[in-house]
Amino acid sequence: MEHEPIVAAGAFETTSAESALVERARRGDVAAFSSLITTYERRVYRMARQITQNDEDAEDVIQETFLKAFEHIDSFQGQSKFYTWLTRIAVNESLMKLRKRKSDRTVSLDDNIETDEEPIVREIAVWDDTPELKYSQEEIRQILAKAVEGLKPIFRTVFILRDVEELSTEETAEALGLSIAAVKSRLLRARLQLREKLTRIFKRKGDQILGYAK
Repeated sequence: MEHEPIVAAGAFETTSAESALVERARRGDVAAFSSLITTYERRVYRMARQITQNDEDAEDVIQETFLKAFEHIDSFQGQSKFYTWLTRIAVNESLMKLRKRKSDRTVSLDDNIETDEEPIVREIAVWDDTPELKYSQEEIRQILAKAVEGLKPIFRTVFILRDVEELSTEETAEALGLSIAAVKSRLLRARLQLREKLTRIFKRKGDQILGYAK
């Protein structure tokens, strides 16, 4: 499956037609569940790819996510959007992939982390020109994608769900099993880290263009 760039996806609203499909799937209707897969497969893949940073792992996550969703669809009570419920399964499967690699010890969403919302003071350089004046949209998209990949999984996952998939803070908290305060705190840190990374990247590239690179 082709890797799509990071773009805002927009929220999918639960419709009466989807509710009917879910209800049929709960009764064991495979065709109805297949329709749900068709609706969300690409979106789940994109999210899994951005978390795992690996095409093969993302494909595995899709398989495991929809298999578990079908096996446990009776547990879906309809109190939240179906996609929010599906997202929680996909995120768990993605993080399991990262844990198995044993290359990052900070993948658990249960790691202790401050959840207060006190401002974080950081010195961040100001861009003399907007990035759009120096780089094409495609270049900026690639730079952003690389910067997002560099975030620790506990921050990257919240950023992807909140700012890329555009879930609400409440939906993100529900999908990840976190408090709203924790989501806000991690999102703030993710945004600050991205700002810092992008500041360094644009400054370095600007220096290279001007012949100041060391």
